[in-house]
Amino acid sequence: QVQLVESGGGLVQAGGSLRLSCVASGLTFSISAMGWFRQAPGKEREFVAAISWSGNSPYYTNSMKGRFAISRDNAQNTVYLQMNSLNPEDTAVYFCAVKVGSAGYDFDYWGQGTQVTVSS
Repeated sequence: QVQLVESGGGLVQAGGSLRLSCVASGLTFSISAMGWFRQAPGKEREFVAAISWSGNSPYYTNSMKGRFAISRDNAQNTVYLQMNSLNPEDTAVYFCAVKVGSAGYDFDYWGQGTQVTVSS
């Protein structure tokens, strides 16, 4: 059974930083990419960042480029999201996702999310 477990969320003041982690386990096929999404209260889920497992070309939503950084540890099946200069608009549940098998970013499995709250 595939499991994605996020951690690292919490309450932080505006201007602060958090580092999210997501560990994937129970995979039958190899990882081709992992990504992060977020969903704020009353809003749709939005893409944050993604990274392929074989290359070194991360993708970001423009508004987060420069503040957020995605990285990976292939050996540990883990993806990270370093978030800096956080502001209250970043408050959301952050989800990680994994794409297995063929290349692409149409993710196959999702975690249950970790809450990030930024106070002003």
